[in-house]
Amino acid sequence: MKHDIFEKNSLILLIGILIVVSIGGLVEIAPLFLLSSTIEKVQGMRPYSPLELAGRDIYIREGCYNCHSQMIRSLRDEVERYGHYSLAAESMYDHPFQWGSKRTGPDLARVGGKYSDNWHVDHMRDPRSVVPESVMPGYPFLAKRKLDFSDMGARMKALRVAGVPYTDEMIEKSQEDVVAQISPDSAEAKALLERYPKAQVRKFDRAPGGDPTELDAMIAYLQMLGTLVDFTKFDAAGPNLR
Repeated sequence: MKHDIFEKNSLILLIGILIVVSIGGLVEIAPLFLLSSTIEKVQGMRPYSPLELAGRDIYIREGCYNCHSQMIRSLRDEVERYGHYSLAAESMYDHPFQWGSKRTGPDLARVGGKYSDNWHVDHMRDPRSVVPESVMPGYPFLAKRKLDFSDMGARMKALRVAGVPYTDEMIEKSQEDVVAQISPDSAEAKALLERYPKAQVRKFDRAPGGDPTELDAMIAYLQMLGTLVDFTKFDAAGPNLR
């Protein structure tokens, strides 16, 4: 048999495997180099504001991705339950992405604006007070912890190296923008909105005044998920909005 040489000689078999895998890899990867971009261009996407970024870091720190995904598949039951299927562009500034691998809890890709801030405050403190069947642990300590954003500029610089288009101004104003996003009546809030369109400005943990808390950051992050793209104008047949 002609394949005896591979079955009887492990070195030749190894070389054959490497050749086949290399050819298969080139067939899949080479076309990507001919594309200007592998991510569709969608209006509305922007980098996270400093407060949203801080909330995302807390979300990852607390392991929320272990029970929640942020990827709605293009299946009818998923779209009817969660909303428009996820776009690659919605994860373009995520390092790492939060697609997840299981759903002990619901998908959060479109959770922004679905519930009020008060609901999120109650849910984080005592999940079963709003969802009796929930198995989620409570996170009441988030409301008591002041947010540490002293290194926010350094975090944003690191993400810029990874390709997130933070400008020098955004990095310079990072700490100021954290405070501005929970201060709707401040002059800095207007400048924040110019840098981060559609950013929501208010005291998210509903506590009167005070410094930003970790709960402020977490809710700010959750409330922006899925809100940047206007899906009433999105044209799935093409890369741009119609």
